[in-house]
Amino acid sequence: MPEALPTSYRVRDDLVISPNLVLAPMEGVTDITFRRLIRQIGGCGMTFTEFIPAAGLSRGGARELLLATFDEAERPITIQVFGNDPTVLAEGARVAQDLGASAVDLNMGCPSKRVCAHSGGSALLKEPLLVARIVRAMRAAVSIPFTVKMRSGWEPERENAVEIARIAEAEGAEAIAVHWRTRSEKYGGQRRLDTIAAVRQAVGVPVLANGDIVDAPSALHTLRQTGVHGLMIGRGAIKNPWVFREIEAALHGLAAPIVDEAEKERVLLAYFDAIRETFRHEKAALGRFKKISKYFIDGIRDGESLKVQILRSQTPDEAIGHIHEHFEGLKVRAVRAPAMPPRAERARS
Repeated sequence: MPEALPTSYRVRDDLVISPNLVLAPMEGVTDITFRRLIRQIGGCGMTFTEFIPAAGLSRGGARELLLATFDEAERPITIQVFGNDPTVLAEGARVAQDLGASAVDLNMGCPSKRVCAHSGGSALLKEPLLVARIVRAMRAAVSIPFTVKMRSGWEPERENAVEIARIAEAEGAEAIAVHWRTRSEKYGGQRRLDTIAAVRQAVGVPVLANGDIVDAPSALHTLRQTGVHGLMIGRGAIKNPWVFREIEAALHGLAAPIVDEAEKERVLLAYFDAIRETFRHEKAALGRFKKISKYFIDGIRDGESLKVQILRSQTPDEAIGHIHEHFEGLKVRAVRAPAMPPRAERARS
């Protein structure tokens, strides 16, 4: 019989993630509009907000509250916060709970200079004692599930994910997501899964693997190599929003869903319409669409030229026009393409 892989995991009795595929928090990407897109396509067991500064959230800042907005139908939804002050982070967690989040998460994975310069994000990995104080304070502040997300360390020579994971579990974290990269590797480095596997063996709470999970083969390989309970998917979901459905099908031994060019066109245009409804200014909507389309269009046939056209567009309507033209051109070329003769006939010729 084929090896059985997990298809769900239980954080606790009131939070079961099924399927065991989670949308990772991504700054400037996982707003409510993008999360709606992922939920509508299906296959995702839980979504995360963009990471939100706990200081702003605890003050009730308008921007932070907007970032924390979610649909009731989106549950389970995790609000992720970042910072370095245990008291402020605890208050941010309380606000997340009051807003109705299914869970609250501590960001120890963001590699950005802006966040790390203030000892937040992955910079916390350099201060295990501070991590213990933060996790203890946040756990005491809320009754909803509390989780953490981190990288494998600050740099390859200082991989301490196992140490940090044990501290987080001891202080009350109920699930841990681990990205295989260190902070210094940012979005590069040579993919390795040994640290994630070591964390899985070191703690008793559910562990999620994160990093370069872009399709069903990479997902199944990660699960087999690490033994983790679930997977967290980030940039792979921007390029291919159907990746959750594809992995879910593979986990159940089913054929991958068919995603043709008509479906890609429909989703791309529908997503752009949703962005325009969300952003009050057309320039802001166009900027967000350009950011997402750089990834999404990688999965479209002959998409490089379309990407350039969209990036050069001056208005949303111009970008939409290029999309229509591109997909219409693909249809025309498909009709004009001569049919290949049967293999036997080609062999005789």
